[in-house]
Amino acid sequence: MPTALSYAIIPVTPFQQNCALLWCNKTKAAAVVDPGGEADVIRAEIAARALLVERILVTHGHVDHVAGVAELAESLKVPVEGPHVADRYWLELVEEQGRQFGIAGGRAFTPDRWLQHGDEVTFGEIRMNVLHCPGHTPGHVVFHHPGDRLAFVGDVLFRGSVGRTDFPGGSFESLLGSIRGRLWPLGDDVSFLPGHGPSSTFGHERRTNPFCGDDAAD
Repeated sequence: MPTALSYAIIPVTPFQQNCALLWCNKTKAAAVVDPGGEADVIRAEIAARALLVERILVTHGHVDHVAGVAELAESLKVPVEGPHVADRYWLELVEEQGRQFGIAGGRAFTPDRWLQHGDEVTFGEIRMNVLHCPGHTPGHVVFHHPGDRLAFVGDVLFRGSVGRTDFPGGSFESLLGSIRGRLWPLGDDVSFLPGHGPSSTFGHERRTNPFCGDDAAD
């Protein structure tokens, strides 16, 4: 069955963060999720696919996901949406985070729109649901496209693992609540792209993930 949404993964930063370029197959309108750095590489991918980016979407405020946001938004002249306002302090510390983790060029920014649980983000004819999923950071959000059974989960969930919760504002209890209470109900057949590493499905992780699967100890 033809899909409405396509995406390309653009690994950026020394942490190989999965920046995602999403586009509407019908209109070629696009969005960039978590441009963590290397804005020139991201722009080259956009140009190679002849896409028109309408907005930048941000899952959370850690530097490997946001160091390229300010530069890319300015060069493309597009708005930034996300994360949830609870991550404001992370966005204010982008330069400090960059010095700590060796990611240069990032600048603090305020998004044009803070996102709430239940919001929608759009580009072209694509409409994606926003889920507030705290735990890795307090303001982390996930973008879900119901029609294509696809989610972009940032650092909430990975294939065989989950996001770290030892940074300021992190909570393993909240993370498990987000995964089990907001991701699992979307359906076992939903595929997801994490912020790092390979994709998986919620069903596979429910069966096998040692941290958050159905058989994992709380």
